[in-house]
Amino acid sequence: MKNDSPLHPYGQKRIGRINVQGIWTLYLKEVMRFFKVFMQTIMAPTITTFLFMTVFTVALGRDRYVGELSFQMFLAPGLIMMAIVQNAFANTSSSMMAAKMQGNITDILLAPLGPTEIILGFALGGITRGLLVGSFIGLTMLMFVDLAIHHVWAVLYYSIAASLLLSLMGILTGVWAEKFDQSAGINNFIIVPLSFLSGTFYSIHALPGIWYSLSQLNPFFYVIDGFRYGLTGQSDAPLLTGVILLGILNIALWLCCYYILKSGYKLRT
Repeated sequence: MKNDSPLHPYGQKRIGRINVQGIWTLYLKEVMRFFKVFMQTIMAPTITTFLFMTVFTVALGRDRYVGELSFQMFLAPGLIMMAIVQNAFANTSSSMMAAKMQGNITDILLAPLGPTEIILGFALGGITRGLLVGSFIGLTMLMFVDLAIHHVWAVLYYSIAASLLLSLMGILTGVWAEKFDQSAGINNFIIVPLSFLSGTFYSIHALPGIWYSLSQLNPFFYVIDGFRYGLTGQSDAPLLTGVILLGILNIALWLCCYYILKSGYKLRT
């Protein structure tokens, strides 16, 4: 009698060669991990971003404009996206580091999960945390500006693609780093500076000469600019450039993650 059950002989639900149940289980573990410290992982960045917005609003007032947008309207999308990418990175990098330090990574490597499934489980957890933080911050921003979605595709694409990009960077960092100081160094000296120098607080058109050109080499600029377009309808760069660049970077980082997990680099002793 023909067996049409989607179950693997060992009981895992699969679609083709993909262990869907394994991905779902790893994803739930990641989500439950950051929900257990909800105040630290969700509320803390929300409050921090709220304070950023409050300080800038009080210091600069409500009559300052960047082009046709009020400064608050210009600033809000950038702050939301900064929080999304930083929290997506923090989730996967800290999770991978903790798994290595505590020896739990062995359980994941011995489970019936391939590199693709492990990447999906970790990355989806990072995306979820990033989007949750972004959603909470978006709601608090309504106290300052009347945010509205002008282009749904841009909001969805840039928020998901950016959080995926930083989730993959977090996986790579977590595998490479041998202690939390190294992981924090990547965040403090690469992620945070690129976020702050991405046109979040200013239009790059205000920059002189070489600084304007250098800003266009920052991938975070296209992330924030595209997301700002989705919420305000205005952008400083061609949207197609950002879409293509994010796609290429995500593919490249995915392949790097696949290779290191396949090879067991710094994971198998």
